[in-house]
Amino acid sequence: MKRILRAGKISTGRTDGALAELETARQTLPNDARIFRLTGYIQRRQGHWEESTRNLERAAELNPRDIETLGAGGVAGNYSLLRRYAEAKPWFARVLAFEPNDAVTKVSLAGLDFNWKADTRPLHQTIDSIRGTNPAAPQSIVNDWLICALAERDGTAAKNALIALGENAILFSDNVLFNRAFVEGVIARMTKDDEQARSAFIAARAEQEKIVQAQPNYGLALCVLGLIDAGLGRKEEALREGRRAVELLPVEKDALNGIAMVKYLAMIAAWAGDKDLACEQLAIATRHPSPISYGQLKLLPFWDPLRGDPRFEKLVEEAKKPVALK
Repeated sequence: MKRILRAGKISTGRTDGALAELETARQTLPNDARIFRLTGYIQRRQGHWEESTRNLERAAELNPRDIETLGAGGVAGNYSLLRRYAEAKPWFARVLAFEPNDAVTKVSLAGLDFNWKADTRPLHQTIDSIRGTNPAAPQSIVNDWLICALAERDGTAAKNALIALGENAILFSDNVLFNRAFVEGVIARMTKDDEQARSAFIAARAEQEKIVQAQPNYGLALCVLGLIDAGLGRKEEALREGRRAVELLPVEKDALNGIAMVKYLAMIAAWAGDKDLACEQLAIATRHPSPISYGQLKLLPFWDPLRGDPRFEKLVEEAKKPVALK
């Protein structure tokens, strides 16, 4: 039990054993919030979303001032991934009731309207307010700042967010790490600067290839290489890398990271011009709890190659609805 509590995150292959150990511990520690929180995390990784949410809510009852359990990493995060945004809002509000200046929670709450309604205004205003009153805060919210800028097609704001990341900083999204050069390529691609985009993706590839060579079976790095290759027009390599990432992290083994790999395979296929595969994979991602949202599909430039395709437009509308759990 102590080993599990120290580890915090449980590897996919050991989840059943960890759950059994946590259940044993619960018999003697029935009111230990950590046990319910870790059980909820493991069940989420296994794709048992309702059970996960119940256990995280129980952990929050036992420790009502634990930001991790209440917020984006816990109950509110579960409801967000289920696209049950109205139910996520009160949990972020509970955090702000005792931590009114927590920048990450403020941005997470404002970001619900972006994901739910494709409305960037609350997110934009919240980020501006935080930047105006606390110059040290932007580093912690820069991911959201960058996403907001991309959604609004504001190249200047996107570049400013990139500057806030710092020279050696890495963008973090869906547990996937994107190097600075890749983000530069995305911004250049959005602003139709093809020469700059290619130059940035070439630099990004050199850096990402080293990571993949050192960890050839690491799907979270391989999907990034696939996106870079798609951006460089290396269609066959990109699709191979994207498919391999999905094989390495299937949803059945890892409901969180697995569905992210499906999302990025869809994006790779879109960039590579394979609309059939892109829509097929995107349909899978929208049927599962995932980081895919209506706002992302409606506004982000990543999905521009699919716009106008009736299959994609139907998926955009479907992403307005909560995930139906079976």
